[in-house]
Amino acid sequence: MSVHYQITGSSASEIAASIEVGVRDGRLPPGRTLPAVRKLAADLGVAAGTAAAAYRRLRERGVVETGGRAGTFVRERSAFTPSGTITVPPGVVDLLSGEPDPELLPDLDSLKTRVEITPGDYRNGGPCPDLLDLARDRLAADGVHGELTVTSGALDAFERGLAARCEPGDTVAVEEPTWSNGRDLLLAAGYHVTPVAVDADGPIPSELDGALARGARAFILTARGQNPTGAAVSAERAAALREVLAAHPGVFVIEDDHWGELGRTPLHLVADAAERWMFVRSVSKPYGPDLRCAVVAADGDTKARVQGRMAISHGWVSCILQHFVIAAWEDDDITAVVERAGRTYAERQTALREALAERGVHVFGRSGLNLWVPVADETAAVVALRDAGYAVAPGRPYSLHGHPGIRISTARLDPALAPAVADAVATAAGPASPPI
Repeated sequence: MSVHYQITGSSASEIAASIEVGVRDGRLPPGRTLPAVRKLAADLGVAAGTAAAAYRRLRERGVVETGGRAGTFVRERSAFTPSGTITVPPGVVDLLSGEPDPELLPDLDSLKTRVEITPGDYRNGGPCPDLLDLARDRLAADGVHGELTVTSGALDAFERGLAARCEPGDTVAVEEPTWSNGRDLLLAAGYHVTPVAVDADGPIPSELDGALARGARAFILTARGQNPTGAAVSAERAAALREVLAAHPGVFVIEDDHWGELGRTPLHLVADAAERWMFVRSVSKPYGPDLRCAVVAADGDTKARVQGRMAISHGWVSCILQHFVIAAWEDDDITAVVERAGRTYAERQTALREALAERGVHVFGRSGLNLWVPVADETAAVVALRDAGYAVAPGRPYSLHGHPGIRISTARLDPALAPAVADAVATAAGPASPPI
């Protein structure tokens, strides 16, 4: 524990607030180990149960996590952690960021003259009918039906959907490993999370059945391009997951298809097996992270609740952004750029996946921007790869169980480098079993 920050407080809420302040202002940085419960209690002159209650509150809010012998430590990312920019040292290949390659994004500047920008008013804002018409046809081509609305990206849809269907304190089942931003949002909003292990074909049905049997009220899954593993739900897996959901009526299901327009693998829908469901397709991956817009298909009641809640908060997604999406969808040249990007991402991921397989390295991933490699010691693996000239992400921020692994982003990988990268990964990974 650093001498630069002194935890204070005489009650669980005061102690938790003190730690939050330290995390928020950066004096308790991500990864910092906190005092053991008994030591903290002794230092503050409180009962051990009071210190334990403070840590429990912080875990429930996603500020800290407990890692067995590693003790309690500040999470890599939370609602209170100062945001920063990922930096890759000069001369090191970026296999870390996990964001779309800027070179593969379409030039939306060319759409300016075609985007309808007219003065609006507070009464007539909302989803643009033309966007909903286009989205209805696009989703129907993938077998997705339901009532449509528009949100400010995928996370906005998740938050609004859960607020419409769940209460803080409810348990939400999430993939394991999982998208850390989504999990951190849930924790910050006061939900509990429970893991559902994934393999290359998506969430494992028996794991989902167990999570729902233990009381999970909602389930969030990724259709394809799962972050961090690159998993994609297969037809057989979708059928099995639908059977599980049918056996647990009342569960709310959110299905994330952020990779939809870039996907080379077909969509096998799961969400609408539930009575209450939401399917979310954002446009940030194919068109750029700054285009914060997502189309949502849902059952009628959920759609009405989400849109109604939006109407009394920030109102609607900017019609300017919606018209940019309309213009992009109707532009043949931009459509060709997106299709080419999808092929390129698939080629990059495939090149490394096959190179790793040739070297006997177990790897997830057949869609999206990432691959997941189980390792014996993720810290050692990350350091070894950095020393070899490759920056990758440690698995701990994505894992609830703490299975060691590394996430390798192939978004900007030159396929010609795949053999060299695979050699380095094979050396760094060590013996490991697939996370189940």
